[in-house]
Amino acid sequence: MTIGNMSPAGPEALVSARDIGVRRSERWIIRHVDVQVLRGALVYVIGANGAGKSTCAKAVLGLIEIDEGAVERASGVAVGYVPQRLAISPTLPLRLHRLMTLTRRYPRREIEAALAAVGLERLGNPPISTLSGGEFQRLLLARALIEKPDLLVLDEPAQGVDVSGADIFHELIEEVRRSLGCGILIVSHDIELAARTGDDVVVLVPHEHDEETLARWASFSSGGGDHDGDDAQAV
Repeated sequence: MTIGNMSPAGPEALVSARDIGVRRSERWIIRHVDVQVLRGALVYVIGANGAGKSTCAKAVLGLIEIDEGAVERASGVAVGYVPQRLAISPTLPLRLHRLMTLTRRYPRREIEAALAAVGLERLGNPPISTLSGGEFQRLLLARALIEKPDLLVLDEPAQGVDVSGADIFHELIEEVRRSLGCGILIVSHDIELAARTGDDVVVLVPHEHDEETLARWASFSSGGGDHDGDDAQAV
């Protein structure tokens, strides 16, 4: 098991995970997984429930310890992370600007710029409990963008958002990629979107072997997908 700074496999490599595995008790959550994100690339991690997608993303970020393999990150890489869930009690008197500065204080102009980047500049400073699902996800993205990340990691960012809202959110992510030139790693269930927009796709298969996910991905990749990355399997 190795975690450290990288001698990058490519000149633009931001993070590289090789043959990583995470074990809990007697069970491997993921194993033999390879992930690399280059600057400017959009990489998806897809798979069914229980395949270890969130575990994979957290392992790449160093938020959880890996039990085998190696993760290397470019020196000085700035990371933005949008978690799958952020539960906030509706009784908590928390407003939009306060959430933006929970972990660190920022100049007002930087907060406003981050909110404008995700289309929330006209909301003002409402209570968090009054935001829609789509607005809340945009707010979490704004919190990640305020650091101007080199690497942006999003764990099922459109969860709880309706179909039209999800499409708009993914268009927003593409705009972020173009404007910042950052690498993006997205955890998703959406095979069609991954096949259509991803530069590389990592397919995780749970211990029980999700043949349906593999079959669907094979049909997309053979029907015109241009991905040259290998499938990764969690066993």
